[in-house]
Amino acid sequence: MTGLAPLARRGLGAAQSTVARIVFVVVAVGLAVWAIASRRDQVVDALLRMQGRWLLVAALATLANLIFTGMAWRAVLTDLGSRLPLAGAGRIFFVGQIGKYVPGSLWPVVVQAELGRDHGVARRRSAAATLVLILLSAFSALVVVLGSLPFVPLTAGNGFGWTLLLVLPLVVLLHPRVLGRTLDRVLRMIGRPPLGEWTSLSGTATALAWALASWACAGLQIFCLSISMGAPRAWDTLALSIGGYALAWAVGLVVVFAPAGAGARELALAAILAPVLDDGAVVVVVLLSRVLFTGSDLALAGLGLLIGKPRR
Repeated sequence: MTGLAPLARRGLGAAQSTVARIVFVVVAVGLAVWAIASRRDQVVDALLRMQGRWLLVAALATLANLIFTGMAWRAVLTDLGSRLPLAGAGRIFFVGQIGKYVPGSLWPVVVQAELGRDHGVARRRSAAATLVLILLSAFSALVVVLGSLPFVPLTAGNGFGWTLLLVLPLVVLLHPRVLGRTLDRVLRMIGRPPLGEWTSLSGTATALAWALASWACAGLQIFCLSISMGAPRAWDTLALSIGGYALAWAVGLVVVFAPAGAGARELALAAILAPVLDDGAVVVVVLLSRVLFTGSDLALAGLGLLIGKPRR
């Protein structure tokens, strides 16, 4: 375990370099743009098949999903003792989020920790907030899946029901005492001081509320895209969209080697939507969903750079 400390110091040292930051952002943005450009013809064909009004609502729902996720992260950071204005929190969170397009699941943690330092937040606290958000997002996603089961029992079908077994371990891990001790132990292993502040039940509940709202918006995106492609305009379709996307996201999270869960999330979502859409329509919905999320990530990262000036 002692070997983790020098590795962590070298990683943070590289992240502190201005040149390294610029190179990282360029690479991350390039990969995100490439993810869209590599499917340019498919994207154009999909857009031509989509009804404009539903596409617009889907785009707005996508932005709302990402903004609510950012609010959940800010709530966790506030609970840990660092309250930031909305602009500063947006810069740290949304710029750091484009790191998920670089292979390796921990890039957003590293980038947000370094950006947080520019705003007077200790690196370990920003990194802890991001790690807690990942756990909270996984837990809330599975809660959404469980909530959709009474309306659409097929939500957890197609071989993905095993993910629901993670609910109980996540409940235990998210308890402030368990989570605080775990994070402090990890920090000691990499040669860093403890957090100083742990999460609270009330702060966790606030962040959980934002996370649940974000899943509702993500599901609304899938619902709008699906009904535009012929899915039934019914409450069951909405429940399937919300629970199905949350489940697909949880599956994508497990596949850590795929940038932003690419591939795994799409396969899971396609399987879940199969009962209400034909094969061609499923491909269109899954493709446009990914494009909308990637485009929104880039747009919010750009906005964060413009409005979130760091403290000096």
